[in-house]
Amino acid sequence: MGGRARLRAVVATPPGRLCLLGAVLAALLVAFGAVTALEVTGRSSAAGDVVGRSQPLSADAAHLYRSLADADTVAAGGFLAGAQEPADLRERYDTDVATAARLLVKAAADAGAGGAGGPSRSADEIATLNERLPVYTGLVERARAANRQGLPLGGAYLRYANGHMTTDLLPAAQRLYAAETARLAEDERRARAWPVPSLAVGALALAVLAAAQWRDYRRTHRVLNPGLVAAAAATAVALLWLAGAHTLARAGLDDARVHGLDSLKVLNEARIGSLKARANENLTLVARGAVLTDDGRSDKYETDHGVAMAGLDRALAGARGLADDEAGRAAVEEAARWTAEWRERHAAARRTNDEGDYDGALARVVGGGPSTGAAFDRVDAALRTAVDHEQGEFTRAAARGRDALAGLPTGAAVLAAVAAVAAVAGVNRRLAEYR
Repeated sequence: MGGRARLRAVVATPPGRLCLLGAVLAALLVAFGAVTALEVTGRSSAAGDVVGRSQPLSADAAHLYRSLADADTVAAGGFLAGAQEPADLRERYDTDVATAARLLVKAAADAGAGGAGGPSRSADEIATLNERLPVYTGLVERARAANRQGLPLGGAYLRYANGHMTTDLLPAAQRLYAAETARLAEDERRARAWPVPSLAVGALALAVLAAAQWRDYRRTHRVLNPGLVAAAAATAVALLWLAGAHTLARAGLDDARVHGLDSLKVLNEARIGSLKARANENLTLVARGAVLTDDGRSDKYETDHGVAMAGLDRALAGARGLADDEAGRAAVEEAARWTAEWRERHAAARRTNDEGDYDGALARVVGGGPSTGAAFDRVDAALRTAVDHEQGEFTRAAARGRDALAGLPTGAAVLAAVAAVAAVAGVNRRLAEYR
């Protein structure tokens, strides 16, 4: 007799059908536990990456961009201050360059380690930044040396350094930030995905358990089979835990994106816009009208300053709309108020310069008291406060999403194993009646 024939002969008898039912139930429940453990482990890992890896790397890339832009801004400000550059500006420039170098080392180590969005998307940008940063700092040092000697060549070196920063370094930093942000989005997508296979297998197992219980009732008129009831209860608990945990995880990650990540994006744009505006404001005085736009009609740096300020205004408007608590709104409103003040002070400095009073304009831009530099510092401080606040909001919400999945892989596997044992025990109890 062939294998199929023997199988048909076995399942033709009530004990044979019970054995087949027990095997199917055990296989379904074991598969449910295995698939759930595998899927939830992947999603829990992705949620952990969002909190502990991809978002910090995205934040580091934004910090790298800001450090480079701030170094360029401070270099121009120090140049305008005269032959003896103020010690605080020199220290700030050195700190910015050291921070950028440190973040590049960290980014290179991560790119070398691989991961989603890793080497192929970031390594080239990191190599460009590592190669170009020493060139930029060398040009700045030449500008400083010429400035100390009172040579006009210093301004040319500084403009060349700024061109190097704006055409090579900052675009590479922007692409690095985009790559790390894409990695964050991918990790978030994986963490938020519903575990459809696990839910489907679990629901199927629960349906088969219910059918087995109904079959037992129809044939024996016994209301409950303790083994099958215990298996159904364990399966239902695992399914409810799975659905509830993923609902909470998605809610936490949604909050992290809406109340943290989206705000961080526009706030980073605002800080970048303010730094670009300040650098161009300084370079307007360094160049003294020597650098024009492509059409030859306007001062290039003054034009670029206006574009950057417009970008700052748009970013602040976006941040104001996304701020969802008093602390976040207060910081953004403070930045907006000082941006308006900065714009007024800049207009006054421009009028002074257009009247031929270069020294007066210089005092309005880099001097103490009501200068544009003081207004810029207040804008930057307010934006830094807003970024720190939203970073905390993101981390807390994302951590809630990650923690919602804690223990689920092991718990689901244990519950599925208990359910499988209980189901087999329930079937064996019925089999014993045939002996």
